[in-house]
Amino acid sequence: MQKLFVDFEFDDTIVLDEEQSRHIAKSLRMRTGDMITVCNGNGADYGCIIDEITKTTVTLSVCYKQACESEPSIKVSLYQGVPKGDKMEDIIQKCVELGIFSITPVLTKRSISRPDEKQAAKKQQRYSKIALEAAQQSGRGIVPEIHKMMDFKKAVSECEADLIIVFYEGGGQSIKSLINQDIKSVAIFIGPEGGFEKEEVDAVLEKGGINATLGKRILRTQTAPVAALTAIMLLTDNME
Repeated sequence: MQKLFVDFEFDDTIVLDEEQSRHIAKSLRMRTGDMITVCNGNGADYGCIIDEITKTTVTLSVCYKQACESEPSIKVSLYQGVPKGDKMEDIIQKCVELGIFSITPVLTKRSISRPDEKQAAKKQQRYSKIALEAAQQSGRGIVPEIHKMMDFKKAVSECEADLIIVFYEGGGQSIKSLINQDIKSVAIFIGPEGGFEKEEVDAVLEKGGINATLGKRILRTQTAPVAALTAIMLLTDNME
């Protein structure tokens, strides 16, 4: 069933705005009487029937409510070194589909792309839209938050999780040895093209983080977070 996220509370009736209504009527070609799942990010799914479609609005009636079964049992936050081009968009899309909880673009010493404040704000809007679309497509119960771009030092200082991992091509512990069922939250640091400087890795270790590896092969910056997240989800039984 199609899923739609809304950013407001509702009771038994939902009136969608013009953009969402156009998406349902024109893009999805849905009709009166069709069913759709609506979610407002609280982790619950609401089964709704389309009551009315006009040129500017779509009205839904809530038929039932149930807990969303697609959310993983572990909250994984990604701190991603800002890459070149549109690689960040691909990272966000794939990680949202796989169950990421939040993503923070991080400016590191080796980050080549360094947008100014205005450009960063524009990118954040774009990234949030990609996260929303990916959450709807994959049937998520929440839309993962895409945080403002920040420098590496601030990202490390603000990072809080049961387990903090920095992936580094210089080696480290296997991810299998670090993940267990008791861990409820994980923060992972992935470098940009060229990886992290040694002093950046040391900063995460001083925070209480652990240096880990994704194997003997060196992965691209857009591959590493997808591989790491997949491994974490598999090791915590969130891919069954």
